[in-house]
Amino acid sequence: MTTLTLIGKPDCHLCDVAEQIVESVVDDLPVEVADRITIEQASIADDTELFSTWWEKIPVVLIDGELHAHWRVSADRLRAALLAADFEGASA
Repeated sequence: MTTLTLIGKPDCHLCDVAEQIVESVVDDLPVEVADRITIEQASIADDTELFSTWWEKIPVVLIDGELHAHWRVSADRLRAALLAADFEGASA
């Protein structure tokens, strides 16, 4: 399983765009890959630790807890990273 975490806040235009990109990329992945991805969302408005860590970088995308992107999310780069994470998980 791969966990993708999208960190943002309410009323954040870039966060909305990042969420659309994440959903689009996962929807376009092969079903057997997409089924092994869990998408979690977190808000810096609800968590003081997230706020102190990420407030100036949202939206933030973590893949398995590791920083993948902040501010702007590239669909091509995200797709490649999710496919690589799935490959690494499958070969482990």
